[in-house]
Amino acid sequence: MRMMIWKVVKRLLFSIILLNSLALNASEYLISYRYIVKDVLLYNEKFYISKAMQKCKGTLQEPIILSNEENRPLNILLSDVDSEFIEYIHRLGLDVQHNSVTKNMQNSSTTVLTLKTTCFKVDFNDMFVKMTPLK
Repeated sequence: MRMMIWKVVKRLLFSIILLNSLALNASEYLISYRYIVKDVLLYNEKFYISKAMQKCKGTLQEPIILSNEENRPLNILLSDVDSEFIEYIHRLGLDVQHNSVTKNMQNSSTTVLTLKTTCFKVDFNDMFVKMTPLK
C-alpha cells in the first residue's frame, strides 16, 4: 500500500515539476506593434520583436496559442498569422491616435495604432507557440 502511494506521489511531483519547468523556461520577448494609415492607404505596419534582456515582472494575462508546425522563428510566425495576432492585441489594448487636417478643400488624415512595448512569455512546443502577455 505504501509503495503504491509513493508511486502516485512520485508521479504527481514529477508532473508538477515538469509543468513548472515549462512555465519557468518560457522565453520572454518584448513586442510592440505600429500600424499607420495615411489618407485611407496603409502607410506602414511593423512588428518590433526582441528578446528580453532582464526578467519581466507582472501578472500573466490571457494567452494566445498559434500553430507552428514548421518550427518558424517568432518574427516569421507573427508575420504569417498577423490577422489572428492583431485581433488578439486589439483585445489587449491599442493606443489610437488620429489626426485630420483640411487645407484648400483637401482633407488629409493619419491614423496610428500602437501596441506599447509589452513583455510576452513565449513557450515554443512541437506544434504550437503559446504567448502570454505580462501586465
